[in-house]
Amino acid sequence: MNHLALIEKTQSLIAAGDIVGAESALVELADTEGDHALMVVLEQLPPKDILAVIREYDPSKESIINLMITPEQFARAVVIEKRYKDLSRTHLRGMVNSIIFRDEANPLEFLTALGDLDGGSEALADYFSEKWSRIEAFARTGRFDAVDDDGQRLTETELLASAYAKPVVDQDEVADQDWMELAWLLRYQCPDIFTEMLIVLRAKSSLFDAGLEEFTEAEEGDHKVETGDTDRGRITPAALESEEESAI
Repeated sequence: MNHLALIEKTQSLIAAGDIVGAESALVELADTEGDHALMVVLEQLPPKDILAVIREYDPSKESIINLMITPEQFARAVVIEKRYKDLSRTHLRGMVNSIIFRDEANPLEFLTALGDLDGGSEALADYFSEKWSRIEAFARTGRFDAVDDDGQRLTETELLASAYAKPVVDQDEVADQDWMELAWLLRYQCPDIFTEMLIVLRAKSSLFDAGLEEFTEAEEGDHKVETGDTDRGRITPAALESEEESAI
């Protein structure tokens, strides 16, 4: 199959809202020409189109796209997910979990790629938005039990210092392939990214307190708010220049 023709077909299907059709076309390519051919095509698709496919994660089936995407492709897609304005973060969490915790993947490679990208810390903050108070508790005590602490929280310096402390709970105790395990990996394996992510979460909360941002409340009462891009990322992907043309 002509790869250029397939790329054009995939983009046309996505623009028309036929995400299932676009994914089927990519799966057919992998079935007929192999995984390498699929990787070649994925490398040429813009982040907005890869995002359109992988964010429609279906836990009832395995997606070859999610299995083949690289950490860099994943990061470039995740940082623009916020343009969907999905305050529930359902798609974001499903997409992140299905890719970072896929079989034989190294979660740290994906987290590092995301942390190094402009907007990566914000995307992670959005991922944890429903668990804000429990992430604060984890940063402070090493456990996920949110308690009434009269607003006490670690300073940025204390955050960096505590991140290198011995874990209070082992990874096996929180190996849920969900937010707890992801938070554990960030704090103890990528402490600088964890600190930046938590700072963004706090910024979102402050904006809400100032009445500058909309928010919804999760069942646990944690804040979910919007904010602008973070400035932690060291890489700005040129491919994002055309993101306004996406089918979002």
